[in-house]
Amino acid sequence: IRVAAATGAPISVRGRYFRRSGRTNQRMSHEEIMQRMVASAGLSWDAFIEPAATLDDLDSKLITRFMKAVKKLGRRPIPEVSSDYEFLRKIELIKDGTPTRAALLLFGKNPEAYFPSAFVKMGRFRSPTLIVDDREVHGPLLDQLDEAISWFRERLETTFVISGKPERDVLWEYPLSAIREAVTNVLCHRDYTGHAHSQIRLYDDRLEIWNAGSLPPSLTPDLLLREHDSIPRNRKIAEAFFYAGLIERWGSGTTRMAEELKAARMPLPTFTSEPGRFRLIFHKEILTEGRLKDMGLSQRQILAVTYTKEHEAISNTEYQTIAGVSKRTASRELNELKLKDILVAEGVGGRGTIYRLKKT
Repeated sequence: IRVAAATGAPISVRGRYFRRSGRTNQRMSHEEIMQRMVASAGLSWDAFIEPAATLDDLDSKLITRFMKAVKKLGRRPIPEVSSDYEFLRKIELIKDGTPTRAALLLFGKNPEAYFPSAFVKMGRFRSPTLIVDDREVHGPLLDQLDEAISWFRERLETTFVISGKPERDVLWEYPLSAIREAVTNVLCHRDYTGHAHSQIRLYDDRLEIWNAGSLPPSLTPDLLLREHDSIPRNRKIAEAFFYAGLIERWGSGTTRMAEELKAARMPLPTFTSEPGRFRLIFHKEILTEGRLKDMGLSQRQILAVTYTKEHEAISNTEYQTIAGVSKRTASRELNELKLKDILVAEGVGGRGTIYRLKKT
């Protein structure tokens, strides 16, 4: 007996829905079932109209601002005689004279009247239970993005670097470009159907971003650090962000974050997907020269740690060269770095041993 593979909407067995994961069958969550149902219709959730809404719910000034950005970038041609609302109809943000959910979220005067969880809560945390500063960002998504970035600019630490140029270079605690990518992803991929809002938690040693909605079944956290398919939860919102230049290339946001962090010599981001929630973490660079001095490292050891950051590994021979010491001294000082949980040894021993930074 041959049974053809099912396509389209999910299939239930005795009232339960399952998906294949490797060699096992996993029961689908309510969120996954709804995603499959919507996908089977060839649409995403935000492409449907909100029946109770009218064009009066949209802010014409926001639409005009969006149109100017689209015209300037040229990713979507706009006829000279086209009105703002005609263009929104053309890109299917308005259907039959009614705003879609995407239009209400992007340009609505009060999006939370229809989607109560459509806001971002941001806080400065000293511990998981000690919040020293918090703010909520409400309104249309374009404004939420701008306000969230402004909040980061006010709270992130900065360092000024003299590079010989007329103006000093500014090094941010976390690269602002990576943060913008992260917040943009939050707004595009958030599950607006649930009760959970998005959260941004700024700790002393890390930045955590929590978003409502888990990854689609075809994506895993590991895949996000390499080239992968673009599967936007809210396709129309993602399209609008792309037309306005807020997304550079579909499916590249997480890899761009990783590239920006790597360029700033910071650890790669980590991703966690759980039922109904997705979490992104930026880890702060803790092995600064000042911190290494506080840990009792010698100048030679600090040079070795800096070398390892740049080259990803260091050998005993390389330590001897950069520190100008004997093999015996290099072995002793490398072992001290191991005991301080800064380096870890890899290899079979002897000349084959290399040392890498211990992952935090």
